[in-house]
Amino acid sequence: MKKIVYRGMIGLLNSRRLGYFINKMSRTRFSRWLIPLYVKLFNIQTNELDLKLKEFTSLEAFFVRKLKSGSRSVKGRDSDIVSPVDAKLEQFGEIDDTLIKVKGIRYSIEDLLQDKEMIARYRHGVFLVLYLSPRDYHRIHAPANAVIGKQYELGGKSTPVNKLGMTLGKSPLSTNYRIVSELRQDDGMFMALVKVGAMWVNTIELTHPTLNLEKGEEVGFFSFGSTVVLLFEKDKVSLSPRLERQASIKTGEPLARKRNSEDMDSSFKE
Repeated sequence: MKKIVYRGMIGLLNSRRLGYFINKMSRTRFSRWLIPLYVKLFNIQTNELDLKLKEFTSLEAFFVRKLKSGSRSVKGRDSDIVSPVDAKLEQFGEIDDTLIKVKGIRYSIEDLLQDKEMIARYRHGVFLVLYLSPRDYHRIHAPANAVIGKQYELGGKSTPVNKLGMTLGKSPLSTNYRIVSELRQDDGMFMALVKVGAMWVNTIELTHPTLNLEKGEEVGFFSFGSTVVLLFEKDKVSLSPRLERQASIKTGEPLARKRNSEDMDSSFKE
């Protein structure tokens, strides 16, 4: 019953006209007066901003804000895969054949990726789901040194990807608008970086000019709330044991370590 009521409400509220209005309003100069309220409402730390609050020209400009240089440095070893975003660790674990389970809902990577070669590659692998709330820094960074192989857009829906959306929504990860990027490292290891839009203003902008990525550098940004799904091949990485105790993670912090790397010890130790 809860799902029916929730989906009905979202269906009424989630109109293209409303999304267009919110998008246009957030770009106006008038909207900059809402920034202090937004900061207070979501308890956003402002000491890392590269601009003063009064220097942002609109609410959207603040939402896609940049940080001071060095605020998100890459941590860990060369063989570590780091978080591409500031986010809540929504779910992580092994892919059950082609299925991942997030907030009680099963998703198939077949629906998420819609690419036969990639589906076969990540079968029985490892996944992580990272949720960006409205308070988070919304720039996306490279999780590793890699080259972008396949990159394509999917989906057309725009529904919430927050806790309620994940629990009561109709498979938002595999139906919302998203950009799938497959990254390949020099040693031949692949990973999929799936950027999923959210309700109303689900814009995903790619900012990196080339296909060659350096770990930690910016590759794009989200407008409004959003989610990132990371997929790894079977037996290629070990997830950090710290993930079990972390409610959230920052850009550049280790998520996983490559197995059989050139490091003397490729496993995580406390």
